[in-house]
Amino acid sequence: MCGIFGIALRPDAALPATSFQKLLERLYILSESRGKESAGLHMYLPGARQGWTIKGAQPPTELLKSKGYQQTLATGLNLAYTGERQSPSQPLIAIAHSRLVTNGNARLPQNNQPVRWGSVTMVHNGIVVNVEQLWQQNPHLQRHAEVDTEVMAALLSDSMSQEFNPAAATQGVFAQIRGAASVAWVHGESSTLTLASNTGDLYYAPLPHDAGLIFASERFILETALAAADTGHASRNGNVVAHIAAGTGVCLDLSAEGPVLVFELTSGVPTAIGASHRGALAQQTIVETKDFTPFTALLATADESLLRYNEGSMRAMRRCTTCVLPDTFPFIRFDMKGVCNYCAGYQTKYRGIDASRAKREFIQSLEKYRSASGSHDVLVPFSGGRDSCYALHLIKHEFGLNPVTFTYDWGMVTDLARRNIARMCGQLGVQNLLVSADIKTKRDNIRKNVTAWLKKPDLGMVPLFMAGDKHFFRIVNELKRQTGIRLDLWAANPLENTDFKSGLCGVAPDFDKSRVDYLSMGRKVRLAAYYASRFLSNPGYINSSLLDTAQAFMSYYVEPRRDFFFIFSHMLWNEDEVNRTLIGEYDFELSPDSTSSWRIGDGTAPFYNYIYMTARGFSEFDTFRSNQIREGHIDRQQALEAILVENRPRTASLRWYLETIGLDFNDTIRRVNQMDTAGLHR
Repeated sequence: MCGIFGIALRPDAALPATSFQKLLERLYILSESRGKESAGLHMYLPGARQGWTIKGAQPPTELLKSKGYQQTLATGLNLAYTGERQSPSQPLIAIAHSRLVTNGNARLPQNNQPVRWGSVTMVHNGIVVNVEQLWQQNPHLQRHAEVDTEVMAALLSDSMSQEFNPAAATQGVFAQIRGAASVAWVHGESSTLTLASNTGDLYYAPLPHDAGLIFASERFILETALAAADTGHASRNGNVVAHIAAGTGVCLDLSAEGPVLVFELTSGVPTAIGASHRGALAQQTIVETKDFTPFTALLATADESLLRYNEGSMRAMRRCTTCVLPDTFPFIRFDMKGVCNYCAGYQTKYRGIDASRAKREFIQSLEKYRSASGSHDVLVPFSGGRDSCYALHLIKHEFGLNPVTFTYDWGMVTDLARRNIARMCGQLGVQNLLVSADIKTKRDNIRKNVTAWLKKPDLGMVPLFMAGDKHFFRIVNELKRQTGIRLDLWAANPLENTDFKSGLCGVAPDFDKSRVDYLSMGRKVRLAAYYASRFLSNPGYINSSLLDTAQAFMSYYVEPRRDFFFIFSHMLWNEDEVNRTLIGEYDFELSPDSTSSWRIGDGTAPFYNYIYMTARGFSEFDTFRSNQIREGHIDRQQALEAILVENRPRTASLRWYLETIGLDFNDTIRRVNQMDTAGLHR
């Protein structure tokens, strides 16, 4: 979930110090898209057994401006490039990191990367989901930080103390971890840089004449950095970017001649290398941490008793006699038999369809996109929710395609979702391209819009809280251009249609729409007009988030879409099979405060569903279960019993959301509760 990158040079490598600096800076700037919450650098001179580390809770572009970074870089370069030399006189390694925080508070220096344990210093992209078990299984290793990277560094250091073999040590660690991991690490008694990945999120460019290598988390980042850093070697020498495929690693011993050693993570006995230095590491550590004032922690003072839910009132609401939609649903009407217009206008998605034939025909329609060479042939938007996780399973195992996943993290992707991303990508050996927004800014935008909304609550304006995540359509097109992949497959499930959100803006439902995300031009105009009127009536919405919101609207409703499919518009959605597969085969993690596997990775869903449930007595679950009834998947009684449980407030998730965006739990919930004008939950 981060960006890792770096440079390793043998003596006399044809890369001047100025080019080294420019290339490293370019890698930082390009890798910032993968994480902006902290950044770090480790400079290491194997011959002198000296290393210097700088890291801090700041974006990479800010780290580059810091005195600590400039000092760390200059110290390493001045020792490696002596006199007027245009190439290093001794081996030199730089490993660097741009961080998207998943576990481990970035305000604590020990949680940021590079991480050092013993004589091992490493950077890591991914999530180790069994980190607690690994510490428990190795009580002789002392834990100093929360970040999962530390346990890998500790295991590597422990292994190297017993058998001085970087490749074998790496194999041993990857055999123990579960989740996703792409790593770069050095040992203070060795001249070897080791790179490895179980997902394929790692690329390197060997320098001419085996003089070293440059690496990064993405091919695009690496190729762009090489082309723009004025090094000259990439074009003149025909340098080729190499992929560290899932389940492989490479070692480069800078003290000896020869190319990198490629090894499998799960088999084989690699040649012992890297024993050129044994002795104490003279390690100087420079740590720079910016002053950071967090939002006031409100967990201790949150009054959970403020959350309201009256199951008796919910059970007694007038509902459609076929589905479970209540009479408070926007634009709902009932006929003489009590059947709602949503049931009457519903066009079945799956009923009566031969599931096997539909799957076979859909797979056949994808044949023109299949790569004959086995290269990546499909881009998969990947949130870590159940829909996208199951879709990835199908794409890999049943469609036989070679996918690359992509995640847009805008600050509301939960750690649970990130862990499920790691589980799926790690087990399937699938690369995950992470595009990280400026998360602090995104969360600030959410806080400003929720604050404005609380002053004048309006159900139609609730989707404004989620506007920040709608850039994915623009981003997927950018990634298709960068990777050359033509096809993108989406996991949007037509049964999870939430058109009531536009209905609350006065936009009538479209029962004839051809696509789950489709909105006619007339409806788009009415929706835009509704938002414009509310912006004019509530000046609080006119804030720094406005441009981001407008861009999100354009991305979702205007951005062109070509060569894409919604998988479950062509194939049967069987929820029991989905849950059985994900939990049974991938150890898919569920949320402790929800009985459903749906919406558990979206940090915003518990809040907006609490609003809808409080004000109108329904949530997204009512629409989903109603569609399941219409398709014959469950009966009405099963659906009713399900929503009565699913609509209960998700207490822990609500507390996390409000603390994360910096709003007082008690004040916010009291204001939302005032929307219960009908007394549904009293």
